[in-house]
Amino acid sequence: MATSARRSTKSSKAAAPETVIGNAGQLEQQAAPGEEALTTAQGVPVSTNQDSLTAGERGPTLLSDFVLRDKIFRFDHERIPERVVHARGYGAHGTFESLADLSDTTRAHLFGKKGHKVPAFVRFSTVAGGRGSFDLARDVRGFAVKLYTEEGNWDIVGNNIPVFFIQDAMKFPDLVHSVKEEPDRGFPQAQSAHDNFWDFVGHMPEATHMTLWQMSDRAIPRSFRFMDGFGVHTYRFVNADGKSTFVKFHWKPAQGVQSVIWPEAVKINGADPDFHRRDLWDAINSGDYPQWDLAVQLFDEATADALPFDVLDPTKIIPEDDVPLRVIGRLTLDRVVDNEFAEIEQAAFCTQNVVPGVDFTDDPLLQGRNFSYLDTQLSRLGSPNFTQLPINAPKCPVANFARDGHMQTEVPKGPVNYEPNGYPVGERGPRPDQEASFHSFAEPVEGTTRRLRAESFGDHYSQARVFWISQTPVEQQHIVDGYVFELSKVQKPEVRAEVVANLRNVDEDFAQQIADGLGMPLPKASKPFMPVRTDLPASPQLSILGNPPDTFAGRKLGIVLTDGSDAKVLAALQRAVKSEKGTVELIAPKVGGVTLSDGTKQPADQLLKGAPSVLYDAVALIPSADGADQLSRDPAAKDFVNDAFNMYKFIGVGADSAPLFEAVGLEDRLDEACPTVGTPAQAKSFVASLKALRFWERPVDA
Repeated sequence: MATSARRSTKSSKAAAPETVIGNAGQLEQQAAPGEEALTTAQGVPVSTNQDSLTAGERGPTLLSDFVLRDKIFRFDHERIPERVVHARGYGAHGTFESLADLSDTTRAHLFGKKGHKVPAFVRFSTVAGGRGSFDLARDVRGFAVKLYTEEGNWDIVGNNIPVFFIQDAMKFPDLVHSVKEEPDRGFPQAQSAHDNFWDFVGHMPEATHMTLWQMSDRAIPRSFRFMDGFGVHTYRFVNADGKSTFVKFHWKPAQGVQSVIWPEAVKINGADPDFHRRDLWDAINSGDYPQWDLAVQLFDEATADALPFDVLDPTKIIPEDDVPLRVIGRLTLDRVVDNEFAEIEQAAFCTQNVVPGVDFTDDPLLQGRNFSYLDTQLSRLGSPNFTQLPINAPKCPVANFARDGHMQTEVPKGPVNYEPNGYPVGERGPRPDQEASFHSFAEPVEGTTRRLRAESFGDHYSQARVFWISQTPVEQQHIVDGYVFELSKVQKPEVRAEVVANLRNVDEDFAQQIADGLGMPLPKASKPFMPVRTDLPASPQLSILGNPPDTFAGRKLGIVLTDGSDAKVLAALQRAVKSEKGTVELIAPKVGGVTLSDGTKQPADQLLKGAPSVLYDAVALIPSADGADQLSRDPAAKDFVNDAFNMYKFIGVGADSAPLFEAVGLEDRLDEACPTVGTPAQAKSFVASLKALRFWERPVDA
């Protein structure tokens, strides 16, 4: 009978007392007294986690090694199918608090009184890329909220953009197929900049409105914390008397909306592809809890009928000028997950998950999503019992006659698994409750079955025009640049022409700028199904830059240091940023840190070569004279300064930093957003200016 080789009991000098050295020099760590012991999945204690069971010192591995089999078996099945869309995601736990009594509008217990609180979980995501793609793709962001109410789970499954590409769920497979990597070549990943996507949307005029949002700064948010969320569809609130009120859901970030610009996004993806994940993790762990107000647009049938578009069309918004927002709750994220797979990857959201007092409309895209989501969860999670996973399990009582299935973890008691039955109360199992239960809104429905789109969905360009004219000139230029970049990746000229022909129905000058950027003649405008409404006014709320956050709270200042950096100026910058509720990250040529002017040793948070200025909302450079001379010959330092300047950031210029700015040719171009920070007072004044976030007036080379 073969035995395992005897192991040395000699302790390693550099290791803990429970660590021994194996026959081949490998570390063999053993459980300390009272420490948890390593076991198999069946709970059998394991003697070593380093070596397989073999016949002899160099013999074959034995089939009887159940410890190896158990470990490899579990590893081989660790992965589950990723989501078809929204595969790249991240999330956190928190609390939702009602800020209004809406009992006259909805019977939902959550809004029965002001101050009511329930647990919440939120998952943010990109749409097109796979699970291993980068965070800052130009893409729609998923914004899915799970509220664990006393009446069951309510999932508000939305995006950071309030409209969608298509009007009917029948087209969803085509949309996703087109935006995913092209099937013959398997690329590009996480990008819509290719022929298939633009060929599809060029032949789908209803997608035009959404592509303007997609090409805008909304598609490259600075942070999950600084983006809006929208329920997209029109839903219903239903009160205790059965009266219905239409409702649209909006999540408004407490610290305002902010985006990066495209050159930043490209560089951030190279420097930190987990930028959004890291930002959310760091913010929560530092106590800077992200918050959103839940606001609603409430309106009745008469208002809906008077609007110049169909409220059931998911490619349309309801302008806030027509139906103002009303804040009814606040969402706070205050706890990161304990395990990314168990909580984020296994989180299952379904649009059909509503509570009594919330109901659906006949929006055809919403109806299709309600049909589709359960299929998706079964495919990914492998069992209808996915609702028993802790992240998905309701926090209220669950009682029904569903039984068995893969991975059933509940243990129902008693003989009854059906109803009606003759068992007495207390033994017969659960029964419906007419008073407390969900009731669908009693909407009269009649008509002939048909496969025809409602003509009221036929205006494809008027709201796209409203979005365009509501943007500032800077934002309009970004949208033009987005189209030019994406369409430049399209290989077929006829695809580019089809898209630009549609955009002529939005705005002639807009389409001409894109054609000029592509070096193509302006194609003949496509014929709209309905005349474009040019009388609809701009909606200022649609602009990010027109509604700036006016705060540096939650943002980050990057400070470049060298040996001899002024300790008093550094301390003043840190104090001022803290008072603005922002954060500071210290950057140095060596991550070990620097020695400041007062002789103190200051560790660095980041290595200069690994921390480009695109990672920060603003920067300050306070090197010593010798340090500035050294930085002037450092390519990473020169890129740091040049990128910050060309991406419109505020730059604090240290008193001795002139050689560095001369090295990049900026000594005569520094503007009011590049003030000197040579004294504590100047440092404080500089930080006070950072709430503007960008200096868009700067002429740049980018």
